[in-house]
Amino acid sequence: MEEGGAFSRRWEDLDFDVLMKIIESFTKYELTPGIAQVCRAWRFACSDPLLWETVDLSHMKSNFIKTSLEPFVYVDNQSDKTLTRILRLSLSLSHGNIKTLIFHFNLYLTDEQLTYTAERCPKLKRLVMPAWNRIKRTGICRAISMWKDLESMTMPSIGTPRYVMEEISKNCKNFAELKIMGSFNVLCATSIVQFLPNIRVLSLRCSMVVKEALIIILDSLKHLEVLNISHCHIADFTSPPPRKRILKEIDEDILQKASGLRQFITCMNDSCIMCQRSRADEGLMRWYRYEENSWKADEVQSLAL
Repeated sequence: MEEGGAFSRRWEDLDFDVLMKIIESFTKYELTPGIAQVCRAWRFACSDPLLWETVDLSHMKSNFIKTSLEPFVYVDNQSDKTLTRILRLSLSLSHGNIKTLIFHFNLYLTDEQLTYTAERCPKLKRLVMPAWNRIKRTGICRAISMWKDLESMTMPSIGTPRYVMEEISKNCKNFAELKIMGSFNVLCATSIVQFLPNIRVLSLRCSMVVKEALIIILDSLKHLEVLNISHCHIADFTSPPPRKRILKEIDEDILQKASGLRQFITCMNDSCIMCQRSRADEGLMRWYRYEENSWKADEVQSLAL
C-alpha cells in the first residue's frame, strides 16, 4: 500500500487476459526484446503459441548496395546484426510454433541465418522467401529438408530452379501452392512438372512468362486447379520469324488448355495500373517504385499477404 492508502500493483500481477490483449496489439518486432523483457510473467505471455503461428518480417529490408560480382549485393554489417538479433529473439519466444513465416523480397539472408531459422521452425507450413543472392544451394536444400510440413511457398525467380523443386519433392509431401515472382521460363516449368506434378495452385502474377512454359504447365499438371497469370508479361518465341512477340491478349490455345481449371485468373487490360507497370518493367517488377506493400497482393486469396 502506498502513502495515502492507494494500492499499487506490479506488472506481473496484471490479469492474464488483459495482458494478452495488450501484447496482441504489438508487432513481433516490438515484442522482441522490449515487451518480453518487462518481467518473467510478460515473457511467459509473449511466448504464447497463438502469438507465434505467423511471424511477419516483411517490414524488414536489408541496407544493401548492388555489386558487379557474386552475390551481386553488399549488405551493411549493422543490417545483418539487426536481423540476426530479431531472428534469435523471435525464434526463442516462438518455441517452434511458427507455421507461417514472411520475409521481404529485399531481405538478404545468409546461409547461417536461414539454417538457424529452419532449425527452429519445424512446423512451418507457409514460407514467403527472401532474396536468394547470399544463400548457397546447400543452405537452401538444408533448410527445405527440415520443413516436412511445408505446403506453400512464395519465392523469387531463380536461375537454376531444378534443385529447389527436387528438394521440395523429397521432403514436403503436402506441398500444394507455389508463387513465383520474377520470371518463368521453360526450365522452371519443366522442373515443376517433373518434381511437383501434384501441385494445385500456381501464381505467376506480375512476372515475365514464356508462352511455351505456360503451355507445358497447362498440358502436364493434371492436378492443377488454380493458375494466376494476372498482369503478366507473356513472351512468345515460337512464332516465325524467331523473335520475341509480347502477347496483348490470351491466345485461344491457352484458353482452351486452361478451360479445365477451377480458376484461371488473367488480366491484360490497358487500363489496369498493374498491367501498365508490368509492361513498363517487362515483367521484372521494380517494386521499389510503387506502393510499399503492393508486392504482397495476389488474386489468389490464400497467397495474398
